Amino acid sequence: MIINTGQRTDIPAFYTPWFLHRIAEGHVIVRSPYDPARLTRYRLSPDVVDAIGFCTKNPAPLLPHMETLSKFRQLWHVTITPYGKDIEPYVPPVADVIASVKGLAHFVPPRAIFWRYDPIFISKTCSVSFHLKAFEAMAHALAGSTRHCIISFIDLYKKTKQNFPEAREVIAESQIRLASAFVKIGKAYGMEILSCLENKSLSACGVNTGGCLTREQVEQALSITLRPPSYEMKPVRAGCDCLLGHDIGAYNSCAHLCRYCYANSNAAAVRGTMANHNPRSPILIGRILPGEIIHEARQESWIPRETSLF
Repeated sequence: MIINTGQRTDIPAFYTPWFLHRIAEGHVIVRSPYDPARLTRYRLSPDVVDAIGFCTKNPAPLLPHMETLSKFRQLWHVTITPYGKDIEPYVPPVADVIASVKGLAHFVPPRAIFWRYDPIFISKTCSVSFHLKAFEAMAHALAGSTRHCIISFIDLYKKTKQNFPEAREVIAESQIRLASAFVKIGKAYGMEILSCLENKSLSACGVNTGGCLTREQVEQALSITLRPPSYEMKPVRAGCDCLLGHDIGAYNSCAHLCRYCYANSNAAAVRGTMANHNPRSPILIGRILPGEIIHEARQESWIPRETSLF
């Protein structure tokens, strides 16, 4: 199975000590965001965890501990975007994140590192030309450290509209122009351009629209074969074939405070949530209350035994 860490928060950036304690103790407990009374314990063992998926804007805090993580296969999605502090107030400078990705590539094969250039939006200061120039510069800097770039265009969720009212969606004509240019730039720097849950017509531009964390993507990135059981193949989101289940994070707990974020309600909610974090707790936020029942996750390796033996 795959353990995910990044759909709800940024664990490498803000919770590295907690995560290392969980690895050392060999388990983690997760409270469901949809049913707070439901707690699930996952074993963190290579016997049943085929890979850990990270999604972060700042890998740097985990880099000194890569030897500790080396017993696990790893997939890294690192978001690097060209927006300023008015949009991403607490994200490290672009040059610093690029340096972290280059450092990461010393421990993880570049094919298992995915650069995310998302979300893409249009504003008074972020025009199509702005994105083309920024993307070229980043692709040049990242060449050799990754084989993939995932793009997506902003979705104006309720939280996004509330926190970022001036953001505008990218019209179809601009999407095609950007995607076509990104594919051309990507080829120049050895990167495939991927998208997930975007307009399938982008495939005509050369974009791989099949998804960003599908079984096929994971197999290619990690050079393994996976046979997930049928109960694991239910899509987390309609139309999405990515393996996004088993996330160990919590919403309203990412201190980057990006204005387009769908996982945070507002800054006050994040501060309140993070105040309840204990690096020694088996659960990311809060504590286990007396009388609460912890369910053991159904875990098994998805790698066929005949493959793993050889």
